[in-house]
Amino acid sequence: MPEPILIAQNGKTQCFLLPDKANRHGLITGATGTGKTITLQTLAEGFSRLGVPVFMADVKGDLTGISQAGSSTTKLAKVLKERALETPEYTAFPTTLWDVFGKQGHPVRATVSDLGPLLLARMLNLNETQAGVLQLVFKIADDDGLLLLDMKDLRAMCQYVGDNASEFTTEYGNVSAASIGAIQRGLMQIEQQGGDQFFGEPMLNIADFMQTDGSGRGVVNVLAADQLMNSPRLYSTFLLWLLSELFETLPEVGDLDKPKLVFFFDEAHLLFADAPKVLIERIELVVRLVRSKGVGVYFVTQNPLDIPDSVLAQLGNRVQHALRAFTPRDQKAVKSAADTMRPKAGLDVAAAITELGVGEALVSFLDEKGRPTETERVYVLPPASQIGPINAEHRQALLAESIVAGVYEKTMDRESAFEKLKGHAAARAEKSDKASASSSSAAPAAGSDAKNSEPQDSGFLSSIGSGLGNLLGGGGGRRTSAGEQLFKSAASSIGREVGRQIIRGVLGGIFGGKR
Repeated sequence: MPEPILIAQNGKTQCFLLPDKANRHGLITGATGTGKTITLQTLAEGFSRLGVPVFMADVKGDLTGISQAGSSTTKLAKVLKERALETPEYTAFPTTLWDVFGKQGHPVRATVSDLGPLLLARMLNLNETQAGVLQLVFKIADDDGLLLLDMKDLRAMCQYVGDNASEFTTEYGNVSAASIGAIQRGLMQIEQQGGDQFFGEPMLNIADFMQTDGSGRGVVNVLAADQLMNSPRLYSTFLLWLLSELFETLPEVGDLDKPKLVFFFDEAHLLFADAPKVLIERIELVVRLVRSKGVGVYFVTQNPLDIPDSVLAQLGNRVQHALRAFTPRDQKAVKSAADTMRPKAGLDVAAAITELGVGEALVSFLDEKGRPTETERVYVLPPASQIGPINAEHRQALLAESIVAGVYEKTMDRESAFEKLKGHAAARAEKSDKASASSSSAAPAAGSDAKNSEPQDSGFLSSIGSGLGNLLGGGGGRRTSAGEQLFKSAASSIGREVGRQIIRGVLGGIFGGKR
């Protein structure tokens, strides 16, 4: 059995997180500046020592310091002395840097098909009708064997479905042009925010998150999220996709002596803000079942009210930092946090939450039997690694020495929906051009036939008219006057018309036609 992880203490009171209960998930809450980041870093170090890989999003840009050994400062030494805490053994931890935009870490990508219509609808902020049309687009792509890999594939597929909506109505249902337009506008916004870099290949291999170094310590995967936070929906959807990918990829293992991976979900309130019911149900399902895959999930947020009750009930390990009761909602949050923690005789949990100092917390972990321990008011231990961000030189060194260096940097663009639809459009255009050329070349031949047949008909009819004209005009070789010429022309026309009527009568009689 691995050694318990010491997280916090106050005098002789110590709070240990049991490794075999770490996959029962957890919650870290507290107002800004109360010490949540330090708690997260201390927890990550403890898991790494046990050989457990860790994933965490670096929202403020200061978690990369875990890759470098810490050092003592005058301020830190003073705090340690006041709280009677031992000076940590400063050391660095194996770290891999990731970045959706590929600037501050290795690129992280997923295909459009792998993300799926549910999460994509959440990212694009679609309503129920628009989300239904998006699902229809995915269904048509699947039925036609069209791969949706990157953003241009999805845009081309939406345009194809919109342009040919009448062809799909009977089999798939009504396709609204307004909904197609809303999806296209949402995709354009994601592209402007740089989110199109997230879609494509090579796609992230979850196994690359679950690595250990030569000494058996778990690798800490740090996602650069400071720029990603400018697109909150992209951030929350991306982390939820990662969590779902872990759930769908990893095999069932039951309860282990220690987790296979610990996943920290920072700024968790973004995940649940305005989330539709179907998405909340999906999150609840993943959180409840991913435990049996050996994954522990820890939500980090300012207010416990940010987490739905159905999810909150799954979080057994709690670290509660200070909350400020300035507003009625804050007061409700304090009461809610106090009510969800196991009481201890002589400790007013609700009052203590508003009195906690920086780095101080109320802690309740699960015991050997899976029960919450009594809430203790303790000080979180300082991390052994550097507190604060690393410099550009250290970052480049980490990227160059990484076990995945060069794996995800080069993008792939194999044949998919965009290329196939473009090829179909080109083939249709070529076929149309050939048809036009064929019809235009056939037109002169038909015209020449008409011209060739016209003189024959005109010659016969004109001869009747000319006969009448000569008869009426007197014939002879003398030169005709203008009046005579006009008269002969009229007579010739009359002759042609009479001739046509004679022919119609004869032919009608032959073929049984009616006058």
